[in-house]
Amino acid sequence: MPESLEVRPCPKARHVFSPQGECLPVPDGWALLAPGDAALSRRIKADGPSWTVKEKKGRKEFSRGVWAPAQRIEALRLALEIERADPAYQKKLDVGRARRAAQEVVYTEDFTAALRDYLNFHPRYSLLADRLAKLISAHATPVGSGTVARTKRIPIEQRAEAATIAWMRHQTTAYDHMHIARDKGARREVRRMLATESKRLLQSYRQGTRIDVENCPLQKAIR
Repeated sequence: MPESLEVRPCPKARHVFSPQGECLPVPDGWALLAPGDAALSRRIKADGPSWTVKEKKGRKEFSRGVWAPAQRIEALRLALEIERADPAYQKKLDVGRARRAAQEVVYTEDFTAALRDYLNFHPRYSLLADRLAKLISAHATPVGSGTVARTKRIPIEQRAEAATIAWMRHQTTAYDHMHIARDKGARREVRRMLATESKRLLQSYRQGTRIDVENCPLQKAIR
C-alpha cells in the first residue's frame, strides 16, 4: 500500500518526483484531483494514502493537486456534494466565515496597534504614525498576503517591526530597482543595509527632529 507523500511534478506522464528526487510512477487506479476544492482535498488526504503535488517557484509554493485512488476521490466527491446540498451545511459555512471575519477584524486592530507601538513617533508626528500604521497594516494583514504579519512563529511585536521594515524597503528605498549580484548572501546584505537606513529614518521621527518634508522618502511614500 503506497504511503502518503508530498511530491513534485515530473515531466513524464503519470510520474512524480519523490522528496528524495526519485521519479516515481503513479499507482494504477489513481487519479489526480485538481486544486480548487480545499474541503475535498482535505478529506482525500485524511481518508487514506495520497500524494500531494507541490511545486516551488522562487519563494512561493503552489499546489498542483492530489493523486489518490480514483474510486475514493469519486466517493468522497459524491458524499461532499450531498452534504453541501443540505441547508445546514451552508449555515455552518456562513457561521464559520462570520467567525473568521470577526477574528480578522480583531487581529487587524491588534496588529495596527502593535505597529503604532513600534513606530513610537514623537507627538509632533502622531498623525503620520497613525497613517503609516494603517498603510502597513492594510498591506500586511490580508489573509493569503504571505507577509510576516501572517506568521504566528514570532511575537506580534517582532511581526510589527519586520512588517514596517519590509514596507519601507519597498516604498522608501530603491530596492525594487536595484541590480543585486546573485552571490550567496548578497541580497541579505542589501536588505540589512536598507533596514539600517530605515531604522535611522524612523529614529528621527521618534526624536521629533524637524524633517525636510519635501525630500523625506517616508513622506513621499504616504502621499
